[in-house]
Amino acid sequence: MRKFLTAEWRDLVMANYEVDPEFLADRVPHGTELDFHEGRCFVSLVGFMFLNTRVLGLPIPFHMNFEEVNLRFYVKRKIPNEIRRGVCFIKEIVPRRAISYIARTFYGEPYEQWRMKNVRAGGMVRYEWSRPGETSALSVTTDEQLGVPGPGSLGEFIIEHYWGYTKRGPARTDEYKVEHPKWSLRDVKSQQIEVDFGSVYGNEFRFLTGAKPFSVVFAEGSAINVYFGSRW
Repeated sequence: MRKFLTAEWRDLVMANYEVDPEFLADRVPHGTELDFHEGRCFVSLVGFMFLNTRVLGLPIPFHMNFEEVNLRFYVKRKIPNEIRRGVCFIKEIVPRRAISYIARTFYGEPYEQWRMKNVRAGGMVRYEWSRPGETSALSVTTDEQLGVPGPGSLGEFIIEHYWGYTKRGPARTDEYKVEHPKWSLRDVKSQQIEVDFGSVYGNEFRFLTGAKPFSVVFAEGSAINVYFGSRW
C-alpha cells in the first residue's frame, strides 16, 4: 500500500458514550458490522493534535500543525483470515479549509472547517471549536502514566482500531488503513465537556448533551501513516 499522509497524532482526549446499537444501525457501512466491547456499543468524542503533517511526503504551508475534533463509532470487517477493526466518523472538525477539502475529496469523510484552538500545558489539555454564536470545548487534566492498556480492556478497544470506513451508498464502502504503534495512556483526573451535541452533530445526538461519558481516555499518541484506500 502507498502512503497518502504522514503525521503525528498527539494528546488524544477520548470521551466514550455508551449508546443503543440500533441508534447507529443506519450509519454502518456496507460489508461491516458494529464492533462491541463486552456487549457495549460506543460513540467517542475525540480531540487531538495533528503535527508535522505531510501529504504524499510534502508539507503544505500553514497546514502542518492543527487541531481536530471528531465524533466516531466502531465497526469491524470480517475477511478470510482477518478481522479488520475500524472506525466510522459522524463528523470531523478542523480549522483549515484545505485539510477539509482534501479529506472530503479523497476519502469522502464528513469534514467541516471551524475556528479552533488548544491549550496543552501542566497536565491540562483543552480543545475548543467555535463558529458564530457557538463555542464547544473538551478538556482533561492528567496524572501518572498508565502505559499501554492491557488486552481486552476498554482502553485497548478505544485506541486500537486501525482501519477507517466510509459509507458512500447502500452498497458501496471506502476503506483505508491507519498505522501506528501501540499508544500509552495517562490517568485522567478530571474532565470537562462543554458541547451542545444537537447543535454540532444533529438533533439525533442531542441526548448526549450533559450525559456522563462511560469513560474518558487520554493517549499520548505517536507518529502515524495513512494509506491510500480502496472501495468495494
